[in-house]
Amino acid sequence: MSGILDGKRILVTGVLMESSIAFHTAKVAQEQGAEVILTAFPRPTLTERIAKKLPRPAKVIELDVTNTEHLDRLADLVRDELGSLDGVVHSIGFAPQDALGGNFLNTPFESVATAMHVSAFSLKSLAMACLPLMSEGGSVVGLTFDAQYAWPQYDWMGPAKAALEATSRYLARDLGKQNVRCNLISAGPLASMAAKSIPGFSELADVWNHRSPLAWDMADPEPAGRGVVALLSDFFPKTTGEIIHVDGGVHMMGA
Repeated sequence: MSGILDGKRILVTGVLMESSIAFHTAKVAQEQGAEVILTAFPRPTLTERIAKKLPRPAKVIELDVTNTEHLDRLADLVRDELGSLDGVVHSIGFAPQDALGGNFLNTPFESVATAMHVSAFSLKSLAMACLPLMSEGGSVVGLTFDAQYAWPQYDWMGPAKAALEATSRYLARDLGKQNVRCNLISAGPLASMAAKSIPGFSELADVWNHRSPLAWDMADPEPAGRGVVALLSDFFPKTTGEIIHVDGGVHMMGA
């Protein structure tokens, strides 16, 4: 049987652990017929080890999305491997420790600026770096954590995700003329590397134990990965600027 990404070439950022959404996105994408290339920072060798667990080999390119030199060379490096791109996955987020865990009112601007640069502005940076490879159009998909609400312990990552969501909409507006779609998956909490960096994460995640209509498994990133792959496919040809929730339904619950 053919897959929904047959013949497509996909760049996936953020594969740090086998338990990450990015890893499962790459895995499902390969299973659905895509050629996949990965980027990594700050430890490409770690990503290379994790990549060996994918169904097929995947090249790893070092990419710091805050580094202009890295961004400027990205298109040439990817072109050498794949020739072109049909899809890009943004799975990047970071905030310094003093921007998380209940320190919202005391976080210095320097830490907020870092969170915004890495977690939100980088979506624009990555999309523009890859745009020369998507001359026939394509799909950019990012990952958010529902920024409609103020979550326990999440602090400045909340405004950073809100900025990411707004950035995605503006990218969708400006890249549509080139037939490039930009959408986000809003996933429920998962036991990922990012989660482990948030003090008191269990308090945030406990919301899903009480409010999720569908049973939510924090150890299973594959549903979110499947959502990303769906948006990378041609099954959403006229959907852009959208946020698809893969969160068990918590986003629509009232009290």
